[in-house]
Amino acid sequence: MHEFSTGIGRREVLAGAAGVVAGMSLVGLTPAAAVPAEVPKFAPKAGRTARILITGDAGTGTRTQWAVADAARAFHAREPFSMAVGLGDNIYDSGPSGPDDAQFATKFEDPNAGLDFPWAMVLGNHDTSGVFPGDGGWLARGNHEVEYHAKSARWWMPSRYYSVRVPEQNPVVEFFVLDLNPLAAYIPPLLDPYWAVDGPYMNAQRVWLDRALAESTAQWKIACTHHPYLSNGPHGDAGSYEGLPIEPLNGVHAKRFFEDHVLGKVSFLLSGHDHTLQVLEPTAATKGTRQIVSGAAGKTAGGQPRFGDKPTHPALYETQHELGFMVMDLTPDTVNLRVLTVDPASGASTQVLDRRLG
Repeated sequence: MHEFSTGIGRREVLAGAAGVVAGMSLVGLTPAAAVPAEVPKFAPKAGRTARILITGDAGTGTRTQWAVADAARAFHAREPFSMAVGLGDNIYDSGPSGPDDAQFATKFEDPNAGLDFPWAMVLGNHDTSGVFPGDGGWLARGNHEVEYHAKSARWWMPSRYYSVRVPEQNPVVEFFVLDLNPLAAYIPPLLDPYWAVDGPYMNAQRVWLDRALAESTAQWKIACTHHPYLSNGPHGDAGSYEGLPIEPLNGVHAKRFFEDHVLGKVSFLLSGHDHTLQVLEPTAATKGTRQIVSGAAGKTAGGQPRFGDKPTHPALYETQHELGFMVMDLTPDTVNLRVLTVDPASGASTQVLDRRLG
């Protein structure tokens, strides 16, 4: 069901009960607004272990996206994935025009053919473009990606923010997928109180996240966002995105959200946005939460400059110039992370990191 109201442009408020395919061990714990699945969803690999494909900023539809997908397919053939996390910017450059947009095929389904497991998807700034690509100026545009949840066996986005447990009972891991686009848009939603920093949408998300984290029984809790808290890439840290001194364009509200609701409450924070691969070290400032950036599934930062005087954070591994993805293996007692870079010409991957993180 859909309910329409007007604000700046159009706001689609999605309503209805959460739909979960019977027998799945991946469960969407959604806020009040959710879209039920109408197609059978792929189920994750059963058992007390989980192997997660971590990818982000993939949705270009270009050869580079296909090269990374080819490498993921080869990996999956050797060591099957349980599920994937897609860290936003799923449909470049400006997001879909509706749930039946052909870009869902050309920029998600076709490149990921054979990767037949659930993909927990995050909304990015390019998914919510308004005036120019990536401005985050039409936040309601992200609802089209929520609606697509009903149409795809792979695509998992029952709501704009939600959590998933693997497995359903006595979970090894719970992923908390967040939507911080209202706090980090280049065109802030100043004229629409629904999306405001302290408006109904963000306040409901804060309440939901606090409760969901407190109630989670998972051995490992992992937050998934598009925008990072910390990054050595061109976009930089929340609170100084793009080196901007101007609030709220610098992401200061996203910074406060992370510090008030995420840091110290999850073991890992997975983000995209910067087209890089970064495994940053946890610090006292992050309250022990480790920031990981995996946004190189379609583009690289290349020679893109870092704006402003930005600190460089200690990193276990990082590259700004290579395509790639990450693989996280979780058991009730351990977390192991692998980073793989990908040759854009051949689709061949090279493992550059294999490290136990917990």
